[in-house]
Amino acid sequence: MDAELFPRERAKVVPGAVHVPDWLDADRQRRLLTACREWALPPAGLRTVRTPGGGTMTARQVCLGWHWYPYAYACVAVDGDGAPVKAFPDWLGELARRAVADALGPAAVPTASYDIALINFYDGDARMGMHRDGDEHADAPVVSLSLGDTCVFRFGNTETRTRPYTDVELRSGDLFVFGGPSRLAFHGVPRVRPGTAPAWLGLSGRLNITLRVSGL
Repeated sequence: MDAELFPRERAKVVPGAVHVPDWLDADRQRRLLTACREWALPPAGLRTVRTPGGGTMTARQVCLGWHWYPYAYACVAVDGDGAPVKAFPDWLGELARRAVADALGPAAVPTASYDIALINFYDGDARMGMHRDGDEHADAPVVSLSLGDTCVFRFGNTETRTRPYTDVELRSGDLFVFGGPSRLAFHGVPRVRPGTAPAWLGLSGRLNITLRVSGL
């Protein structure tokens, strides 16, 4: 928003999970959006993810570095067009490391390099059910960046998909990092608020870029 009565402050949601509002400035958001649009093009581009039970995720996805499919990683888009997954750029890994240092402190930055990006696009009535990011072979913090429409991000606990959980409003440019005791916490997106993206960004919908260390 252009005018905030009370400026948003960074917040530790639970131990190991931190929300940093407005971490990406307007120029960085535009550049990241341009990159996402290039990555979304085929081959190995934006796809609909189908679950083993026959359902589909309402948020569409493209992967970099390693291709995620329920519930494993591969070198090619095995549930898409079969093309090799796009490369994970070094600059995106450096961005992830800076994000962890800013949110959790330099000691939390992993020695291993970030090498996975899962980029989810939410339009219309897209949602994300409560889940854990548990298919990696490393426990490095997960970095989440938001572009476009505001969403309600539900961050829960490590034992169950139900309460206790905390709902956090994530706007365009926000950073959310979770690691340590919260690395395997359940989380999801119960609601996106259409039409809330900043006009200068030129995006209808929401992009969520999650950066991870594979350990593979």
